[in-house]
Amino acid sequence: MKTRILSAIVMIAVFIPLLVIGGKPFAIFMTLLALVGLYEILHIRESRKEFPLMMKIFAYLMVVFFSMTNFKSIEFLYNVDYRVMAFIIFAFLAPMVFINDTKKYNLNDSLFLIGSVLFIGMSFNLLIITRNYDLSYILYLLLITTITDTFALFTGMLVGKHKLCPEISPKKTVEGLLGGTFMGVIVATAFYLTVINSHVSLVLLILVTAALSLVGQLGDLVFSIIKRYYGKKDFSNLIPGHGGILDRFDSIIFVALAFILFLGII
Repeated sequence: MKTRILSAIVMIAVFIPLLVIGGKPFAIFMTLLALVGLYEILHIRESRKEFPLMMKIFAYLMVVFFSMTNFKSIEFLYNVDYRVMAFIIFAFLAPMVFINDTKKYNLNDSLFLIGSVLFIGMSFNLLIITRNYDLSYILYLLLITTITDTFALFTGMLVGKHKLCPEISPKKTVEGLLGGTFMGVIVATAFYLTVINSHVSLVLLILVTAALSLVGQLGDLVFSIIKRYYGKKDFSNLIPGHGGILDRFDSIIFVALAFILFLGII
């Protein structure tokens, strides 16, 4: 527990100042985290089969490109040139022909790389754009995930009796989900009304915040499925007591992806 707390203090001490500063320093930091996240998801996959070195290098380059796209923009827009998308798909699929060895590189490998690059790159880019748009918005999202995760843990420990998804995450309970969602909604809604917009419909805001809280918990479970599928407890041991970057960013990644769907509503 002490190791976990110390790691959390270090993470906060590094992350919060960069979050407040924003701009290029925050974008570069988040891109570095995206690269680590890509490494973790590729590494966990390579426990079964390695990717060709050149394909991995290209994947890292593409994640940098995605993460830094429009990183200076103050508008909440995400635009990707379809020519770039077509190039990425072609660049990961075409090598199958030239390598001409399905044991080294096959369709499953190429689709996994395409999906990983798009998923990681777009997710971290959305976090960068959200920060550029307004610091208060990313604080709102972080409050949802942090409060939800914290109170889901404590509620589950104190009164949790009914398992939520025992085959995926044995420790999660229905009571934890409800307690985490309730407190996440209360705190994040109060922050939104106080700091961002006091004139928004309270009912609508509660519904959106609850949806984002549930999506964050869904993200946690999805990443747990990935780890369980590959027989791993954590994505890496980069952060003592916490696992890897994807172990810490699993909820916020899903919340960031979902938030853009609700941005025009609240």
